[in-house]
Amino acid sequence: MDKPAGPSSFAIVRDLRARTGARAGHAGTLDPFATGLLLVLLGRFTKEQNRLMGLEKRYLTNIDLTGTTTTGDPEGEAVEPHDPPSLDELEQALAGLRGEVELTIPAASAVKIGGERAYRLHRRGEKVDMPVRRSTVHSLELLGYEDGVATLDLLVGSGTYVRSIATELGGHCATLRRTEIGPFRVDDADPTRILTPDEVLAAL
Repeated sequence: MDKPAGPSSFAIVRDLRARTGARAGHAGTLDPFATGLLLVLLGRFTKEQNRLMGLEKRYLTNIDLTGTTTTGDPEGEAVEPHDPPSLDELEQALAGLRGEVELTIPAASAVKIGGERAYRLHRRGEKVDMPVRRSTVHSLELLGYEDGVATLDLLVGSGTYVRSIATELGGHCATLRRTEIGPFRVDDADPTRILTPDEVLAAL
């Protein structure tokens, strides 16, 4: 599926479950504000979820470097407005975010803290020390930089939060679009077509 901005990943899954009558799950969530490729697994193929969740993912994002927000995206409250970095400063910062990096998980995430989802704690206004996760950034390319907004193309390992990268750069994700999951491309997404297990496994 090519998820539009607005609905949650679960809403997309729920719709497909209703349309097909099969149990359903997804292979990697997208935040409501984000768009792009969402792999939805149906029926017995849901058992392949962990295998597909572990695939590398590619994103296009516009990062607003004039300030951070409480969620790392446009839905959060602005907390630290500032002058954006120069191009040289930005390129130096990007160099430090390639390869194996440690990134703080966003407060508005599904990670469990003390048995409860972090986003629920965040919504209640509770302050928590979010854990740091070692992530792999295979490639990080600056496509453009104008008026304090950097356009990036990223290929990252499973479990990497692009919002965390935005926060490390001193900004937040203004837009986020997932274009690839392993061998699957958003350009091939068709809401009327359901792939067979053989087609999926052949692609892997």
